[in-house]
Amino acid sequence: MDGDDGMQVEDVGAWSKDKIALLCKYVSISRGVRAKWIGPGKAGATYIDLFCGPGRSKIRRTGEFIEGGCVAAWNESLRSNAPFSSVFIADSDASRLDLATERLTRLKAPVMAFHGEAEDTAKTIRAKLDPYGLHFAFVDPYNLAAFDFSVVETLSKRKRIDMMVHISKMDLQRNTGLNVRAQKSAFDKFVPGWRSEVDVNQPFTNVRRAVFDLWKTKVVRLGMAASTDMKLITGSRGQHLYWLTLAARHELALAFWKAATDNGQGQLF
Repeated sequence: MDGDDGMQVEDVGAWSKDKIALLCKYVSISRGVRAKWIGPGKAGATYIDLFCGPGRSKIRRTGEFIEGGCVAAWNESLRSNAPFSSVFIADSDASRLDLATERLTRLKAPVMAFHGEAEDTAKTIRAKLDPYGLHFAFVDPYNLAAFDFSVVETLSKRKRIDMMVHISKMDLQRNTGLNVRAQKSAFDKFVPGWRSEVDVNQPFTNVRRAVFDLWKTKVVRLGMAASTDMKLITGSRGQHLYWLTLAARHELALAFWKAATDNGQGQLF
C-alpha cells in the first residue's frame, strides 16, 4: 500500500511497535561499545538485517506509519552519536529490498543490499564483514519455517557479533502436531537433527520445550549463549506471538540485553 513518504509500505500489527522499540533500545544502550569501533583506522561497526522488508510499515488498526527495523536501527545509531559504519540488508523479495535500500540511501546510510534467501545472503554478507569489526544482526524472519539454523551458524563465525533473534512462539505452539507428523517440517530448519534428540511421544507441550531447549543448546555449541531474558511480544488480544532474544558471546552484550528487556519475559509455554 502507499506510504506517507511517497513509497510503498507493508501492513503490520500493532505489536511491531514493541519489536522496533526494543531493537532501538538495544542499539542505544550499546552505543558506547559501538563507538570504540567507529572512526578512521578502525574496523567498523556493522548492522545486518536479513529480512529487512520495505523499511517502513503501516499499523493496520490505527493507520500509523512506523519505521521498519533497518531504518529504525540506523536512525537510532545516529541519535546515539555512534552511527553504524556499514548497513547490510537483505530480503528474498526484491521489491521490498529495493524500497528499504532507497529509504536508507535517502538517509545517507552506508547501505549495501543483497537479494536472496537468508541462508544464502548470510554467507555473502559474512564474507564482507571485517573479521576484527563489531557486528550486530537483527534476525527477524516472517515465520519459524523461514528461520534456517544455518543463518546463526554462518554469522557466528565472526568473533564479535551479537544477534537479536525473533522466534515465533505461535508457530511452535500452533503447529507442533503438524511438525511432528510431517516428514519435513519447520522444526527441521529451525533445529536440524531435532528428531534424533527429542522424544515425540511425550505431550506436545514437552515437545515444544525440548525443541526450543535444543535450539539454545545448539547456539551454545557455536560458542555463543542465548540469553535467558526472553522478551515476549503479544497481540492485541493478549495472544502470545513471538519471543525476542539475544545470542552473543560477550557477557556485556547479554547485560545490555537484560537492561533493554527490563528483565521481563513472560511464560515460555
